[in-house]
Amino acid sequence: MNDFLRHNPVKFNGKATPDEADDWICNLEKIFEVIECTEGQKLVFSTYMLAGEAEYWWRGMRRGMEARGEVATWGDFRNRFLERYFPASAKQERERQFLELRHGSMSVQEYKERFEYLARFYTQGLTEEWKCREFEQGFRHPIMKALIHLKINDFPELVE
Repeated sequence: MNDFLRHNPVKFNGKATPDEADDWICNLEKIFEVIECTEGQKLVFSTYMLAGEAEYWWRGMRRGMEARGEVATWGDFRNRFLERYFPASAKQERERQFLELRHGSMSVQEYKERFEYLARFYTQGLTEEWKCREFEQGFRHPIMKALIHLKINDFPELVE
């Protein structure tokens, strides 16, 4: 437990947006990978970080599972947590946002980060080529428009 806590995991109280809930799980998984947790430790550590409404939710969920003779696992916790705090409707909304994402007034870095974040939720298989095309289609920066019409010879430092 000390090794886990050394990484400063954040408590989760249930008063969060779906994106914050997803981020919370992702951050825990990153810590689990670094400290090489067992599946049992993942369950104990993650539920230890619950507070308030989220803690009460999990206690009720666990009691129901025990009454049905089910043994709680990390996978059960993760799936039920995401069902509760990052529901299918939120995933579908991120997928829609991904398909409609355009560069617009975002900086190039902001657009790239938003694209990569939303791409995680796209349910169809993504090839790298398809992602590159999608990224480029949403990227309507004046610099991009200018670059499309230039040839490699217009950049002598790249031709060397």
